[in-house]
Amino acid sequence: MLPRRRIWVLSGYALTLMTGIAFAAPITNPWQQEQPLPIALGTSGGNVNDASKRFCCSGTLGALTQDSSGNQYILSNNHVLADSDMNANTGSAPFNDDVSQPGLVDVACSANSSNSNIVAHVTNWVPLRTHNVDAAIAEVVPGDVSGSILGIGPVAATVATPTVGEAVAKSGRTTQLTCSSISSVDTSVKIRYQADCGKGRKFSVIYTGQMTIGGSSFSAGGDSGSLIVDQATVQPVGLLYAGSSTVTIANPASDVLSALGAVNPSPTKFSFVSSGAPTPVSCPAAATLAPSRVSEASLQRAINAKRLHEKELLNDDAIVGVGVGASSDNPFEPAVLIYVEQGRAFGHIPDHLDGVRTEIIRTQAFTAYGWNEPSRQSCRAN
Repeated sequence: MLPRRRIWVLSGYALTLMTGIAFAAPITNPWQQEQPLPIALGTSGGNVNDASKRFCCSGTLGALTQDSSGNQYILSNNHVLADSDMNANTGSAPFNDDVSQPGLVDVACSANSSNSNIVAHVTNWVPLRTHNVDAAIAEVVPGDVSGSILGIGPVAATVATPTVGEAVAKSGRTTQLTCSSISSVDTSVKIRYQADCGKGRKFSVIYTGQMTIGGSSFSAGGDSGSLIVDQATVQPVGLLYAGSSTVTIANPASDVLSALGAVNPSPTKFSFVSSGAPTPVSCPAAATLAPSRVSEASLQRAINAKRLHEKELLNDDAIVGVGVGASSDNPFEPAVLIYVEQGRAFGHIPDHLDGVRTEIIRTQAFTAYGWNEPSRQSCRAN
């Protein structure tokens, strides 16, 4: 008999609360199961100390990176590997903390040699609010981690610049392999965090220059840390870290690599590790979307208009994001996309900004935990 657990998705993790006695339900999702060594990435994982008295948390081990000396690291989010607000100098630093696969939430909050592998040790992280990304790395245990991503395979070593309408894919703990397209670029967003696993103060971070991906099925809490790649070239495009029920938020991959180099104790450059020849991602047929046809010149005009007015727009508490994409009714026409939190009143939003049309998108608040998930999920056997 094992304690019954109800699962919340928090800080990009599935979060488990002890509530009673029941048999544990078997896990049938390969992304949440223990992987044979060397593990495939895009799977469940996290810091083994990411727990409190009542909760434990996990996310996704996203991709394999290396520094200029050839040392290899698992890439994920700050809030998956380094516990969100260690950046505020609270608590003890997680240097050298063990990273397990699967994460705590998929092994009944207790990682041990019989149900998981210690595959890496937390090495460094980018403090939130400092370099415009949510990223951390953990140095791999030699021989324990492959550069292949479950459902995707090897990735390309070179990164791609996000573009509106670009077809992308990701592999993550909760929703597995999913595909969609980039809805907006150069997007400024307000992201909600919580300092610790299931407890602690809540706070917000504003990011600029982000990318959003559309579709309610593209991601959910627990997918934080997933690498987003171009469907055709399998080039890294972004690092998933937050979302809502209809929108996924990611840092551009090039910004993540630059930030990791900037916080490294000694000068170095980071790159993605390719474990073989990439092949185009095989996506579900339902994921096929019509591409955007916005010209580069008109998109740049929209970006200029957005940048001129975004500060004023984001001063409205109900507005959670401002980006640039294609108009919903005309793939040739750019628009300034204004994300407004559902159920909240907002101030005047003009139909056009400097000649560029605006489009209001209603969504839930953007969070690094609990998006696109039921508030509670029982994992007891029925």
